[in-house]
Order: sequence, then C-alpha cells, then structure tokens
Amino acid sequence: MGTELTVSAAFLVGLLGSTHCIGMCGGIVGALTLGLDDPVRKSSGRLLAFLFAYNSGRILSYTIAGGVSGLLGEQLVKLAWGIKFPVGGIIAGLFMIALGLYLTGWWRMLAVLEKLGARLWKRIEPLGRRLLPVNSLSQAFALGMLWGWLPCGLVYAALAWSLTTANAGHGALLMFGFGLGTLPMLLLMGRAAEQLNRFVRSPRARQIAGLIIIGLGIYVSLSAFQNGPHMHHVMSGVSENSP
Repeated sequence: MGTELTVSAAFLVGLLGSTHCIGMCGGIVGALTLGLDDPVRKSSGRLLAFLFAYNSGRILSYTIAGGVSGLLGEQLVKLAWGIKFPVGGIIAGLFMIALGLYLTGWWRMLAVLEKLGARLWKRIEPLGRRLLPVNSLSQAFALGMLWGWLPCGLVYAALAWSLTTANAGHGALLMFGFGLGTLPMLLLMGRAAEQLNRFVRSPRARQIAGLIIIGLGIYVSLSAFQNGPHMHHVMSGVSENSP
C-alpha cells in the first residue's frame, strides 16, 4: 500500500474503531469536560478549544508511538534481511483481523494486551492527577498526551500496523491518520453524542464496523504477497517511496 493509501486506511480504521473509543474514552471526555470552569463549559467556542487541546495531545502521543514503532520495525528488518516471506504485511493484516473480531465481540484476544498495557498506565496515570484541575489549554494538551498512553486494544492493533512500515516517518504518519480517524467521535458532545453513543453501542453497529476492518485486514495480508517476496520490502509497505 502506498503512503497516502496507508494513511487513508489508518484513518478509516480509527473512524470505524472509534465505536470502541466511545465506550472506553467517552467517560474520560465527560470527566474532563465537567472538570472545567463553568464559563468554559457554557461557551461552545472555549469548550471546543479545550477539547481540541486534549485530543491534539492524544494524537501527538499516537504519532510519537508510531514513529518509535516504525523505527523498531526498521531494525527488525535489518536483522531479518534474508527472510523471503511477507512477514510484516501478514502481521499487520492479522492484527487488523484481530481488531475486527475484538470489535464484534467474537474474540477478545486484544483485551489481553490491554491488561498488559495497564501496568504501564499505572505509572503514567498519577502524572495526570498533577494537571488537575485543568485551567489552561497547555494543561489540557499535556493531559491529552498522557491520555494517549491509555491501554487500548484498538491503539495496539494500529501500532502493530505501524511496526510493519519499517520506517519512523511512515509509522508516525500512519498513527497520525489513525488518531485523526478517532477524533470526530470524541469531539461530539451533547445530545448528538448521546444518540451516537446508543448507536455505536448496539451489537449491529459494532459488528458492521468489525466486519469492514476484518475485510481490510484480509486485503492487507493478501497485498503483502503481491508486493514482493522479501521481508524488508513488504514490511516497509512504502519502500519504493522511501527517501
């Protein structure tokens, strides 16, 4: 997949996967909003600015993690230079399929990764308490960056995908696109958010989103074989455009 297509696909995964975000992060958004001063909460413009600050910090954390993941993938490629098998593309596809199964509720394997990530979160979460109550956009942004490390199977699946880019820049772009995909769901507020929350919590909505992501995962896996036999070529996914 080319860079633009990969980022677009990551955006789609984030958008569809945010049916999971509304359940996991919706409470966080509500708590952060209620913690703001009354004048801020009563002003749509000021409230939106704080919400953008929170989410900008969160997406920046995703982008940084994607860059680190892509860099790690590049080192793994160097270690496995002689392997003639599309390992990277297959891993990416399998993680996306696992994500789709996770969203549908048919297989909860990614929940195991969330439990492992909870250990790291226990060390990060106390830092967030020091930023409360939030009185400025800079505080909101910093708190959003910490929020970005909340254990989430959806994020872990996207990070596994960024690992297969085998490039720090491309991994960062992929996670940036993924983060943008989750943004609309977490920005919605008020009555529209309540209606959307009821919709995305319905089994049918989650199954439809999960099935689409499963289909995309199958496509990514099959594309890996078409892109070439060498592991380093397949894992980069965009090696032809690499600098």
